[in-house]
Amino acid sequence: MRSAVHTVYGDPAEVLHLADMPKPEPGPKQVRVRTVLAAIHNHDLWTVRGGYGYKPPLPAIAGSEAVGIVDALGEGVDEKLLGKRVASASVRGAWAEYFVAPAAGLLPVPDAINDEAAAQLIAMPFSAIMLLDYLNVQPGDWIAQNTANGAVGKMVAALAQSRGVNAINLVRRDEGVAELSALGIANAVSTAEPGWKKKVRALVGEAPLKAGVDSIGGTATQDMAEILSENGLLVSFGSMTGEPMQVSSGTMIFKQLTLKGFWLTPISAAMAPEKRQGLMGELLKHVIGGTLKLSTEAIIDLADIKQAVSRSLTPGRTGKVLLRP
Repeated sequence: MRSAVHTVYGDPAEVLHLADMPKPEPGPKQVRVRTVLAAIHNHDLWTVRGGYGYKPPLPAIAGSEAVGIVDALGEGVDEKLLGKRVASASVRGAWAEYFVAPAAGLLPVPDAINDEAAAQLIAMPFSAIMLLDYLNVQPGDWIAQNTANGAVGKMVAALAQSRGVNAINLVRRDEGVAELSALGIANAVSTAEPGWKKKVRALVGEAPLKAGVDSIGGTATQDMAEILSENGLLVSFGSMTGEPMQVSSGTMIFKQLTLKGFWLTPISAAMAPEKRQGLMGELLKHVIGGTLKLSTEAIIDLADIKQAVSRSLTPGRTGKVLLRP
């Protein structure tokens, strides 16, 4: 089967290539899925670089989320799943014509959701709603996030608004403010604008800014810490720059801030199944209703994996880059 493979860890645009790999066979409680579309996520690219929390044995087929049709069942799997259109995330080897997934982790896709949305339905949207839940904020509370015009940022902003949570949505370009406003996302602030921290405080007023999400790293972490209120929660969600987080001990000490990291895999695994299902139901409602828009930047053939990776890394993207095997 056609697959996007890497035999070493490194720059995804250099080490990924098209290769012919054996079609996988499902084991007990697994299914095989014929891929329709697969998403390119930042964590996929960090995995190829060798810098993520999981390092696959090499050679490895990249990719972790896709939508497709169940075409083979392992032992102990309900026969009704055969032929179903499903979404699956946190799998290995999704950038191929076929992949294997645990049957228990499949999400049957409603007819109201098209393939482009279904291919990116779980990882980023579920991260967004789990992240919002992780902040432990209530209606009327204030939070802040940077990279608010990224895929997860837009989802966090939309979900926060739907829950009555106020969000300061930081972007690094002035154009990002207009982009978010066009989507109906309020309280967008460009960090390229002089005096942007004063603008944040003016928006929040006397209310405490309880939590902040940093997805950039480097000096942006200190910026986030400075706008938080006393006893605020600072969450590291990622590192767009790849730089270590920089935050002064004085800010942490005198504001009595709490710094935590967010990784979906263990947090989701520790969550009660009923709560996880409830959050997923909330997501589906927002996607079908149009509150949560899962946009697509481009659909690129798997053979052009290097082009697809480069497109995914291009600044100013307005949607997800998808692969067609």
